[in-house]
Amino acid sequence: MSQQFRAFGPYLREKFGAIVYKVNVDAGFTCPNRDGTLGVTGCIYCNNDSFRPAKCTPETPLNTQIRNGISYLSLRYRAKKFLVYFQPFTNTYASVDELERLYREALSEPSVIGLAIGTRPDCVDQQKIELLESLAKEYFILVEYGVQSVYDKSLEYMMRGHDYRAFTDAVEMTANRGIHIGAHTIVGFPTETTEEMLSMAEIISDLPVNFLKIHQLQVIKNTVMAEQFAQEPFHTFAYDEYLDFLVDFVERLSPDMILQRLFATAPDDILVAPLWGKTRQQIIKDIDERFKARNAFQGSKRLCVRN
Repeated sequence: MSQQFRAFGPYLREKFGAIVYKVNVDAGFTCPNRDGTLGVTGCIYCNNDSFRPAKCTPETPLNTQIRNGISYLSLRYRAKKFLVYFQPFTNTYASVDELERLYREALSEPSVIGLAIGTRPDCVDQQKIELLESLAKEYFILVEYGVQSVYDKSLEYMMRGHDYRAFTDAVEMTANRGIHIGAHTIVGFPTETTEEMLSMAEIISDLPVNFLKIHQLQVIKNTVMAEQFAQEPFHTFAYDEYLDFLVDFVERLSPDMILQRLFATAPDDILVAPLWGKTRQQIIKDIDERFKARNAFQGSKRLCVRN
């Protein structure tokens, strides 16, 4: 991976002195945008099968999912330490007692050094943050908030069910408590101009966010967006277009941000658009080459630093 931006894997290896991998688990959570609290269809782009490993199912006991994941990652990647990644749906959407039971069960495995918890910013409160704070005294705790966009017009378009203020409130609540804060962003919504998308790098960099996932909008089968796209197609990133956009975006980020993800790769059988026809390894290689070809570095074109 390029030395021209701060990648998650090397960061973890340096911090823990060993190869660290995420073990994806599905603990059976749902989402307020699916259970009727806010909606029943989910966000217009959402199909959890687009990023959830096939063997990651809630029918399998949590400790079995973790042990199976550790066994596989140890053999394939020589990983020595692990973060349990609570990934599908909203992984703080339960009572504090239930969350503590699940989180502590995951942390009971000797080679597990922490948790990564994917959630919505409107699904945390003081009690849940206090639980994470207590765990963070002994373990690496990363809460990954799905912000997706900093623009309310886009959040409304995607039927997200919360506004941008919910994200900034959650970040403020989480900051300075020993908890690592991550954000997920999606670029390419038809509601935004290229400059608006690029400006998100500056806006998020001004917050106490330590980790960032960036990926291109993908149209996935069995989603509201796929139905809309079939009726009225909109522009999605072409491959080379996205490589250049990504370089521009990362150049405007804080140089201290750790980048967890730079693109998405939904399975071919459910992907509608964009159809790049590239493997994950090829995309990683091409991103590295594009950064080097442009002599680009993370943070090199950050426009301003606000207090």
